[in-house]
Amino acid sequence: MTTVKGPEGIDIKRFPTFKENFKAKPWKIQATRSHILHSKCSQNEEICALNPCNFCVYSRALELKHFPDMVFPNNILSLEHETGAKIEFNALDALKRVSNGKINIRLPFANEWRESRADRKEFLEEKVKPFDWTFTTDYMGTISGFHVEETEDRINFDLLTKRGGILFYQDLTLYEDEVHDRGVASLSVKIRIMTDSLFILLRYFLRIDDSMIRINDTRIYHNFQTPYILREYTSRESKIRDLDVPPGLLIEPSLIASRVPLKHSSYHKLSVEPKPEENTTQLLDNQSTDDVTQVKAIHEDEASNSNT
Repeated sequence: MTTVKGPEGIDIKRFPTFKENFKAKPWKIQATRSHILHSKCSQNEEICALNPCNFCVYSRALELKHFPDMVFPNNILSLEHETGAKIEFNALDALKRVSNGKINIRLPFANEWRESRADRKEFLEEKVKPFDWTFTTDYMGTISGFHVEETEDRINFDLLTKRGGILFYQDLTLYEDEVHDRGVASLSVKIRIMTDSLFILLRYFLRIDDSMIRINDTRIYHNFQTPYILREYTSRESKIRDLDVPPGLLIEPSLIASRVPLKHSSYHKLSVEPKPEENTTQLLDNQSTDDVTQVKAIHEDEASNSNT
């Protein structure tokens, strides 16, 4: 860890970024992790104009009133195919999917709060802008180089439960917020690679105490013997009073998920697009022409030599 001088002489701690790589031909997988996003610019304006720090990158790219309590800009999971096709999971692209509009969530104490400020209604309407303070996202990853189509195929979860060694595993938090000390909102991504396949779970989890649960899951499965990837997205939501479960389950996303009603789902097949190549036929034609020219020249030289 090193310390550098930021604006106004403020000491900014720079923590190292850790990277782990794994190869599962034809894939290269990389997981990086580091510290949370600084709460202010870590450089001066002149430097950030040319080479912006993470805080300035996020501030310019996002139109949010404020960021989650903890954002991990360097926590990134990426999978790159030998053709150049790529899947990546990062906090910035996930937060771009957060709505700036009004959300239909009313906390148990919201009415009391507004009534206590009834004499300031005009002020509230002017100053309190619509903002999704739950940081709900339907982010499914950032992809390039894939052909995406809807599919009737489904992930066979029985294959994931069979015994076998896990060759690579990572669990990265992309962002987390305590929703004003009333619960938790978090986005995380996990990957595990087995000898014959890989599985990824990207999960947005929201719990507002005494109010509601929301879980948006993206599951990605790839059998290395198939030329495609299966992606399943599900969105679940329920009021806590409608869930007949022990209180302890409410803080465990993996345990409560199956108990929360499904609101929306989508299923896609991702196929790697062919790598752009030169026109092979044209190259062969050119090569054939060149070969003929070279042979003709040799014959002409031989004929000339024999004549002399």
